[in-house]
Amino acid sequence: MGTPIGNLGDLTPRAIETLAAADLVCCEDTRRTGRLLQHAGIRAAALRVVNDHTEDGAVGDVLARLGRGEVVAVVSDAGMPGISDPGERLVAAAAEAGFTIEVVPGPSAAISALVASGLPAGRFAFEGFLPRKGSGRTERLAAIVGERRTVVLYEAPHRVARTLADLAASCGGDRRIVLARELTKLHEEHWRGTLAGAVQHAADVEPRGEYVLVLDGAPEPAEVTDGDIAAALAQARAAGASTRDAVTEVAADLGVAKRRVYALATS
Repeated sequence: MGTPIGNLGDLTPRAIETLAAADLVCCEDTRRTGRLLQHAGIRAAALRVVNDHTEDGAVGDVLARLGRGEVVAVVSDAGMPGISDPGERLVAAAAEAGFTIEVVPGPSAAISALVASGLPAGRFAFEGFLPRKGSGRTERLAAIVGERRTVVLYEAPHRVARTLADLAASCGGDRRIVLARELTKLHEEHWRGTLAGAVQHAADVEPRGEYVLVLDGAPEPAEVTDGDIAAALAQARAAGASTRDAVTEVAADLGVAKRRVYALATS
């Protein structure tokens, strides 16, 4: 079930009705969800903490309750559960056990930022939070470099400067990006510019609030002409490569079919 990402007015009537009828509400933080329920005038039957550390342990109890015919609502602190938030494992277990899953839609920080960004929104890739270090982070950054769809990422305020610097180093400083923060709140902000400008912006201000980064997709590769191939072949041959080796080398370097390079090399 979706919950507000900032503005409590975004809690839908259907969400209020579902929360009021639930026998158990699984949530990340009972205090935060308790305040939301109080705002909506709801006295929940029971609250249970389900976060990254407790979700696996909650599966058995949730399935048992569902087996008794109870209604279990799953919420995160903000937005849709399961989207870079707990809830995915509970839903998967309930679905595998054959129970009915109903989604009560609500706000999503990723979609809200994407729509407001002004960048292409017809096709996009959601990356969530990047791994903080190691090969996992390196591999994800490498994938983003060549991704032609708009990319949406989440980042914490104390890590946003480093992530922007890594993106600029990987993708180049000219790639367009929008930094969205405080979505649906009083001080909602959308900063638009290039990655190089974003790195400087992050250095000039004190980052506050969770960020959504909306990154323009990689540009279409330039078309390789026959002239480009012929020039590359001549260079490879001048360096002493045989025709066969030159064809293999040029096809790999320019990303074109080997048969096309061979035809030009032997014409």
